[in-house]
Amino acid sequence: MACPKKKTSKSKRDKRRANWKHLGKVQATKAMSMGKSILTGRAQGFYYPATDETEDEES
Repeated sequence: MACPKKKTSKSKRDKRRANWKHLGKVQATKAMSMGKSILTGRAQGFYYPATDETEDEES
């Protein structure tokens, strides 16, 4: 027969939720940092397609 699971305490639940929400904040900070480095031209660790603005203006 199936037996009921033990109840998770509120503190464990809250710790897990706080950790989950914190991960989102960390990723958002990294994304902002990456975007700023691309705009300033200091990006070194990744490649992104560069567009030629002269071709866009002529057509």
